Amino acid sequence: MQKDLVRKVFSHPIYLIAFGFGAGLSPFAPGTCGTLVAIPLYYLIHSLSLIHYGLVLLVAILLGIWICDVTERGIGVHDYSGIVWDEICGFGLTLFAAPKGWLWIAIGFVLFRLFDIVKPWPIAMIDRKMPGGLGVMVDDLMAGVYAWIVLQLIYHFHLF
Repeated sequence: MQKDLVRKVFSHPIYLIAFGFGAGLSPFAPGTCGTLVAIPLYYLIHSLSLIHYGLVLLVAILLGIWICDVTERGIGVHDYSGIVWDEICGFGLTLFAAPKGWLWIAIGFVLFRLFDIVKPWPIAMIDRKMPGGLGVMVDDLMAGVYAWIVLQLIYHFHLF
């Protein structure tokens, strides 16, 4: 299946985006690899005003629901681990209004991956029950919100 999947991902632009431009094909920690793809994308938009950053993120999320839905139907597996556009958007949400600098990106990365992997309530419940592209996206967006809250608290209370 892996060779067929690789061929399918690289022959369909929607799948390529859903798989984080190929990062989701990693045999080791595809979600983490997909989250890493968000860093250069973040650097493309981090200097935008908060309104413009938010609009870009909103478009990425709305398109992501469709992208993930098309891709999961195309490969026939719900929330396949290689579909990482949800991680890219979730981490983008974590970094919304984040302090500038590599330290904050690294802290945000660790927090996002922690919440995405652990899936505290109600993330796990939503992850199991919500179908389609929306279901693929929502759990990672919620992990992004949880990570964003903690990142902002760390910054505002000078904990790092």
